[in-house]
Amino acid sequence: MMHSLVLPDIAAVHDEMVALRRHLHAHPELGFQEFATSDLVAQRLAEWGYRVTRGIGQTGVVATLQRGPGKSLGIRADMDALPIAETTGLPHASTHAGVMHACGHDGHTAMLLAAARYLAQQPNFSGTLHLIFQPAEEGGGGARVMIEDGLFERFPCDAVFAMHNVPGFPTGHLGFASGPFMCSADTVHITLHGHGGHGAVPQSTVDPVVACAAIVMSLQTIVARNIDPQETAIVTVGAMQAGQAANVIPATATLTLSVRALTAAVRERLEQRITELVTAQAASFGARAEIDYQHGYPVLVNHPAETELARAVALEWAGESRVIPTLRPFTASEDFAFMLEKCPGSYISIGNGPATPGNSLHNPGYDFNDDSLSLGATYWVKLVERFLARPAV
Repeated sequence: MMHSLVLPDIAAVHDEMVALRRHLHAHPELGFQEFATSDLVAQRLAEWGYRVTRGIGQTGVVATLQRGPGKSLGIRADMDALPIAETTGLPHASTHAGVMHACGHDGHTAMLLAAARYLAQQPNFSGTLHLIFQPAEEGGGGARVMIEDGLFERFPCDAVFAMHNVPGFPTGHLGFASGPFMCSADTVHITLHGHGGHGAVPQSTVDPVVACAAIVMSLQTIVARNIDPQETAIVTVGAMQAGQAANVIPATATLTLSVRALTAAVRERLEQRITELVTAQAASFGARAEIDYQHGYPVLVNHPAETELARAVALEWAGESRVIPTLRPFTASEDFAFMLEKCPGSYISIGNGPATPGNSLHNPGYDFNDDSLSLGATYWVKLVERFLARPAV
């Protein structure tokens, strides 16, 4: 049954938008390969009267609708899928082996398209609306690439918003947080260079495996002893690789780290201490450390005024029972952070319903909850109408 909060004209096309979402789910594409997805998005938006610009950030699409004077608003949806083999067994399961929409980007795209259709037919606003369909959020930094392609110079925005589904939050409920909301994410590749040899004569070698083991344990002291206990900091060693035989000490060993923080200052401190500790620990064993520190997504910081506006729209539309006014920050990362570095805005959460072991984000059993589609689309309409409100006569 359609929820009473959904706008009637959006409710009328709900089944069509669900079919579109499921089509996207069945035909997922990886980052910067969203060719069919961007074709579909661009075609629909052009049919509805938007001025469509393609090729922003390779496969990105920006659709513009201008209705009179006023401010300019951007709303972003991500389009890419993940390299995961789907196990849902659903009729609309992925038809592309090893690729699936395991994060709900198909739902985010469909929600924004549903809102776009309504806004084209009933543009109850004054100003300029830019709908940003972004590629390659899943590690490819599509937001950064769109910005480097001149996104905000070509399509200036007074504010920009995005939304992501959250399994475990009630279906269609909206959550908000001001300030630092999602962690930065950096990847560190460490190669320990030693001197290999026979396992029976270790005294003639410099064993990089022992150095690696010591480094793995010592890295946790950075979080425990170099970072304020009230700050968020994560150092995860996700991979440790060395050697192939029990009786051979290898010449090299490698570690791969995921490093996360919720402030820029902590992020900088982690890099400094990881570099110092790894270099010194390796030297203490007679080895040499080669460190490739790759900066990924920055901290996502929601702007206070825009977050307050977005929250107020939700409370007025849906009521307190369907709004989570102040969310705790997430330790995951999101490249919408790049857009928020360039433009004021906020990143909003929408509930995807109960989370189960098989239906969480980045899981082969995940599926977007279609019951949230029309609710999310209606919220986008309400936000646009508030932000780009017609001047009083």
